[in-house]
Formats: sequence, structure tokens, C-alpha cells
Amino acid sequence: MTQEEFIAVLKKKRYSYETKGDKIVITHRGNVVLNNLETLPPGVAFENDGGVWLRSLKTLPPGVEFKNKGWVDLSSLKALPPGVEFQNGGDVYIKELGWVEDNKGIRIEGADSNRLLNLMISKGLFI
Repeated sequence: MTQEEFIAVLKKKRYSYETKGDKIVITHRGNVVLNNLETLPPGVAFENDGGVWLRSLKTLPPGVEFKNKGWVDLSSLKALPPGVEFQNGGDVYIKELGWVEDNKGIRIEGADSNRLLNLMISKGLFI
């Protein structure tokens, strides 16, 4: 998917966004539901006030950032490339990778789960 195609989807759904250089930053004041997309273009950052639902996503380019305030649902994703970053405010659901199943997830007392997930991605554990 090109950035132009992605921007057209955002406009159709009436999701607010900004372009910062070669990056598309979603700034919507609520949930972003893009369940029909199978891929995203490079240079996307989710900074919306709610969750992000990408349930049909098959691939994710490096450099996608999740800085939204809620959940991230990547139910169908089969791999996470290095460079994807999670700083979201809720859980991350990746059923195919077994990261979170039945809302149990990986929990280590005193460790931030997103920080642990980012470390695992940087080590290439999900490719």
C-alpha cells in the first residue's frame, strides 16, 4: 500500500492525521478501526486517543510506531519486523505470535510489557 492510498483510507474514514516529512501521523480523537487493511505503508505513527484495530493486517513495515492511548489489535499478523515500536497505553494483541492470548500475555512484575515487547522485536524474535 502506498502512502497516498493510505491517506485516501484515512480521509474516507474521517480520521485526522498530519504529515511530518515522510511520516503519516494519525491524530484522531478516538479509536482507529482499519480492520480491512492487509498492509500499511512505511512511515506510519498511530498517536490517536484510543485503540488501534488492524485485525486483517498480514504484514507490517519496519518503523511503524504505536503511540496511541489504548489497545493495539494485530490479530492476523504473522511477524513483527525490527523497527516496529510499541509505546501504546494498553495491551497488544497478536494471536498468531502467541504474545497475548485470552488477555494473559507476558507479565513480569516491575517490567513494562511494551518495553519487553520492543526488546523482543529488536532481537528479531518475531520474524
